[in-house]
Amino acid sequence: MICRNCSSQLTNLFLDLDTAPPSNNILKKNELKKSELFYPLRVFVCKKCFLLQTEDFVSVEDLFDELYPYFSSTSTSWVEHAKKYVDKMIKEFNLNKKSLVLEVAANDGYLLQFFNKKKIPNFGIEPTKSTSKKAKEKNIDIIEEFFNTNLAKKLKKNKGKVDLLIANNVLAHVPNLNDFLKGVEIILHEKGIATFEFPYVKNLIDKVQFDTIYHEHFSYFSFTSVNNVLNRNNLYVFDVEQIKTHGGSLRIYVQNKKGINSLTGNVRKFLSDEKKAGYTNINFYKKFQPKVNKIKYRFLKFLIKNKLENKKIVAYGAAAKGNTLLNYCGIRSDLIDFIVDKNSYKQNKFTPGSRILIKDVSSISTYKPDIIIILPWNLSKEISNELKFIKKWNAKLYTIIPEVKRINY
Repeated sequence: MICRNCSSQLTNLFLDLDTAPPSNNILKKNELKKSELFYPLRVFVCKKCFLLQTEDFVSVEDLFDELYPYFSSTSTSWVEHAKKYVDKMIKEFNLNKKSLVLEVAANDGYLLQFFNKKKIPNFGIEPTKSTSKKAKEKNIDIIEEFFNTNLAKKLKKNKGKVDLLIANNVLAHVPNLNDFLKGVEIILHEKGIATFEFPYVKNLIDKVQFDTIYHEHFSYFSFTSVNNVLNRNNLYVFDVEQIKTHGGSLRIYVQNKKGINSLTGNVRKFLSDEKKAGYTNINFYKKFQPKVNKIKYRFLKFLIKNKLENKKIVAYGAAAKGNTLLNYCGIRSDLIDFIVDKNSYKQNKFTPGSRILIKDVSSISTYKPDIIIILPWNLSKEISNELKFIKKWNAKLYTIIPEVKRINY
């Protein structure tokens, strides 16, 4: 395999999570009679540009099909994050009714709806029919295609160049980074801004967030590696900030060669800090696997101990990260009775690989479990607030990453 950025040969393994089905391949009951396809889930690090990337086995079209089950609006905190982002962009970059905004991977319209309310012209690109349908119901102009160089050329001709291009949590999902970013360069106005948000590799490594690794994520970015990727495609970061979403992310502000924004000290500091920490040293990445294995052993010990005491254990959130955790640890319904999720699309179906039944959140009140494990730990505050009613029977809340931890409600 060669690096998806610089084409160097990949020989340095960062993490091996054995095999797993794609994390969003939720199963219907009749599909339980069929076998699932499990693919190797391994991450390599490039010795030249230091990009972390999964070994390719699954096509992007298969991962993001018309039944894609992730709807951004399910999380109230994520929608609030989007609203704050829109307000900030309008204020900082003087967006108005003459501006044009594009969001790549617009999902169910969770973000562009706020530009609509401000009457700022916008449109979105979303290839998954399940989510784009919801966006259209919000009167958002959606193009159901994958973004690439060819589409960017068409959009430039038909709609013109954009003043703001938004790509929140999409760059990691792109198998052909250079083609995607060439498209960004083409569609972005000479004085336009592009912003990218993505989970920060520093948090993945420091907090052992290995469950954020799954087939749908082709790349994992440090600031050093994303800077290398962008520069290769004539795009330049002029500012960067850390944000709290997804367990700790970066938001980078990007322009092309003719951009008018001055480079901030943040950019230099991030590059300097990462170099000092070892992100440009290939040996830095070889210490991660043993930390992941310890989480697996401790989680299994926790579940087995409580099951031997006849405790009722359920999980909250049939999220992709949870499925990575469950499959790597080999957990099935003998250890976790069922999982609850607010997304009606997932309810009465089964998690991929582990094949644990997904129920409505109201099932918690009926079943009265002793222990509830929050799988999307990045939403633990939001979820624990929702579950305050479990005080009635003294149930306990836990997260597992980076360690088994009791959560207060």
